[in-house]
Amino acid sequence: MRRIRAAVTGAVTLSLAFTATACGGGESGQATPKTLTYWATNQGSSLEVDKKVLQPELDQFEEETGIKVKLEVIPWSDLLNRILTATTSGQGPDVLNIGNTWSASLQSTGALLPFDAKNFEAIGGKDRFVDSALGSTGTPGQDPAAVPLYSMAYALYYNKHMFKAAGITEPPTTWDEVIATGKKLSKDGKWGLGVEGSNLSNNIHQVFVLAKQHGADFFTADGKADFTSDGAVAAVKQYVELMATQKIVAPGNAEYAQNQSLSDFAKDRTAMVLWQTPQQTFASQGMAPEDWGVVPAPVPAGKPGAGKQTNSMVAGINMAVFKNTKNLDGALKFVKFMTSDEEQIMLNKAYGSVPPVKSAQQDPGFSDPSLTVIRDTLATSAAALPQVPEESQFETVVGTAVKELFADAAAGRPVTTESVRAKLEKAQQQMPKK
Repeated sequence: MRRIRAAVTGAVTLSLAFTATACGGGESGQATPKTLTYWATNQGSSLEVDKKVLQPELDQFEEETGIKVKLEVIPWSDLLNRILTATTSGQGPDVLNIGNTWSASLQSTGALLPFDAKNFEAIGGKDRFVDSALGSTGTPGQDPAAVPLYSMAYALYYNKHMFKAAGITEPPTTWDEVIATGKKLSKDGKWGLGVEGSNLSNNIHQVFVLAKQHGADFFTADGKADFTSDGAVAAVKQYVELMATQKIVAPGNAEYAQNQSLSDFAKDRTAMVLWQTPQQTFASQGMAPEDWGVVPAPVPAGKPGAGKQTNSMVAGINMAVFKNTKNLDGALKFVKFMTSDEEQIMLNKAYGSVPPVKSAQQDPGFSDPSLTVIRDTLATSAAALPQVPEESQFETVVGTAVKELFADAAAGRPVTTESVRAKLEKAQQQMPKK
C-alpha cells in the first residue's frame, strides 16, 4: 500500500489549492503532545506540489504514532526571515527545514536543538548519514544543529533541441567551452546561459564555487569576512561578465528571481542552466527527460575534483528541531521517520535529490544518469559553504552586491575589477565586526 502511494507521489506534477495550515509556534497545537507544527521548504515546482508530496507522509506518521503534524510550506523568499523572527520571539514550529548553508548561523542563535549523541541515537545514529552532508550541519567542533534531509549539487543542464539546431554535438565541461558554446547559441533572441541575478542565494552559490576555482574563499581560516581578496573579486567579476562582456546571458536575467530562468530553458530561449534538482522542476515546465542532458558543472580546465577543481557547493536541506518544543519526544520521532530509509527513498525520488542517508542511496532508483552526476559531485568535487555564524548575512550582503553588478551589466554600465571590489568592500562593511 505504502509503495503504491509512494510511486504515485513521486510522479506529482499537479497543482492543488494550497491552504497554510500552521503558523509559528505558540499555537495551541504546539503545546499539545499529540500535535507538531512543521515548516517545510519549497522543494517542488510550487508550494501546492510540496503539499501534495508531503501530506500523505504526514498522514502515515500520524497513523503510526498518533501524532498529527500541521504543515506549512514556506517559499524561499520568506523562509530565512520567518526563521530568524521565530528564533528571536521563541514562537517557532516544533520541526523545520533549513537550507544547509544556514546551519551555523541559526545554531548561533541558540534556538535549535543540538544533535548530541543522545539525540542522534533517538533518530537511528549519526553514522547513517553521509559525511559530506554532515559537514553542513553546524559549526565544526560543535554538536550539529540539524540533520541532513535532502542532498543536492549543481550540474550543467543543456537543452538538446537548441544544441542540435546549432550543430553542437558535445556539451561543454570547462568555462572556456561554456563561453564558446554560449556564443554560438546567443543569437536571434536566444541565449547561451541562464542566470537568476536577483536570486541572492543562487548568486552566492555560484560565486562561492568560482572563488574556490580562483583559490580563494570569502572567509579567513579564523572566520573573518574576506570579501575583497583578488580571488574573490575575480570570481564575482567572472560570473557577472557572462552577461557584461561575454554576452551569453540575456540582460533581462538581471531581474530574474528563483526559478524564473526555467521557463526560458524549457521554451528554447536559453540553452544552458546551472541547476540542482531538475526532474520535477523541468517537468513542471513541460520538458520530458529526453529534452535535456546533464554534465558536471564547469571547471577552469580538466575534470572536476577538490581545491581549484571544485564545481559545486554542497547543497541540501537539513531538518532541525526548535529547542523550546513542548513535544521533544514527538519531534525526534518525526525526524527519525523523515530520515528513515523508506521516507528518504520516496521523498528524494519525488524531488530529484539524493538521500544523505547511506543505506537509502543504494536504492536502484538513484542510479539514473542525472542523479549519478550529483552523487559523484557530492563525493568528489563539492565543498561546503563556510559554516560560520555570519553565513546568512554573507548570503544577503554579497548576494545583493552580485545582484547590483548584474543590474549594472544589464544597463550597459562597465563591470570592472574596481567596481566589483567597491561593491564587495561595501558588503564587507555591513558584516558584524569580530
